[in-house]
Amino acid sequence: MNTESSTPGTPPETTQRCGLVAIVGKPNVGKSTLLNALVGQKISITSRKAQTTRHRITGVRTEGGTQFVFVDTPGFQTKHGSALNRSLNRAVTGVVGDVDVVLFVVEAGNFTLGDAKVLALLKPGIPAILVANKLDLVHRRGDLAPWLRDMQERHSFAEFIPLSAKNAKDIERLLEVCSKYLPEQPWWYGEDELTDKSERFMAGEMIREKLFRLTGEELPYTSTVVVEKFEEEPSPKFKRMVRIAATIVVERDSHKAMVIGEGGEKLKRIGTEARQELEQLFDAKVFLQLFVKVRSGWADDEARVRSFGYE
Repeated sequence: MNTESSTPGTPPETTQRCGLVAIVGKPNVGKSTLLNALVGQKISITSRKAQTTRHRITGVRTEGGTQFVFVDTPGFQTKHGSALNRSLNRAVTGVVGDVDVVLFVVEAGNFTLGDAKVLALLKPGIPAILVANKLDLVHRRGDLAPWLRDMQERHSFAEFIPLSAKNAKDIERLLEVCSKYLPEQPWWYGEDELTDKSERFMAGEMIREKLFRLTGEELPYTSTVVVEKFEEEPSPKFKRMVRIAATIVVERDSHKAMVIGEGGEKLKRIGTEARQELEQLFDAKVFLQLFVKVRSGWADDEARVRSFGYE
């Protein structure tokens, strides 16, 4: 008589592993792109603008008997001491001491003061993997050897993984390496779950990504998005229909004009691109309304920062 039990949806006699993997690094080293590649679907927004990620984004990947729970953190802020930046840094420091393994992401061949400040946050006793990202931009791989020796002197890394987040084989290799550090324990999430964030949260993030991508460097990164309404409605025409109303918050009238654009064209394009991506993500028909409001100095106001959803 077989008395063994197994969790529904998993093969019998498969040892389950599950654990937390933190992704840390300075702004703009490719952490969000890496998270999306590791999860296998876009859940974290990306843009060329530094400091795009503002929250701890949890992404889940279940592969075989292993469930990886990735935590993407904002890039550690060193330039400004605003209430927003203090919130972002709390998100980073709150993660690094409470995980099974840390992915310390740097650009292959580079190490700056910003990287050093993040490295100083790593806790002894928690294994850290050095992820040398953007390997595709390194022209001579031989140049990495002295850099790697230098990095090992800075910190006792458990492993070194050179990769490009765009290369599927590199991502598979990184998953294999990470799995060794995860404890044997039952999964925390269902096999098909990809993130612990709500659809309302994801809607705000996708709108913010389009805002940053379409306004370029002129718009300060302190601009944010607040989702005012997120309602699912029955529809005879669509299997699923969602109505979203969101406000883009900027600090000056000149920024508001920049977001709206001539004849409202820029705001319309932000809305169209965000709506199309949300329809894919939610597998639903999405109706999206966008508004723009000026809230001068919000990023320096602790109460307002919290009211906009930051920790």
